[in-house]
Amino acid sequence: MACRCPRCGRGKLYGGLLAVAERCAECGLDFSPHDSGDGPAVFVIFLLGFLVVPLAIWLELSVAPPMWVHVALWPPVIIGLAVVFLRLMKAVLVALHFRNLRHVYDE
Repeated sequence: MACRCPRCGRGKLYGGLLAVAERCAECGLDFSPHDSGDGPAVFVIFLLGFLVVPLAIWLELSVAPPMWVHVALWPPVIIGLAVVFLRLMKAVLVALHFRNLRHVYDE
């Protein structure tokens, strides 16, 4: 959850905003076999759908703002939450992948 190396817990998992680094700078663990694929995106799409759609409906039914308010409000909220949740979900899936393949590294 801290977006750190799953082996040592000190090195950074990310080399950029959403790009997983090639290696851990602390322990040298190669992150390339731990590709999370499209899994995090699927989880985040469902999670944001369950969060944002009811909020948008609630706002519309309780306040009834003009359409431009929805257009101005929801895209930044969705993009911001998507980046935060994608970083977390990628880190979780990389850590789970490492944990389930730990026997390969212990040999």
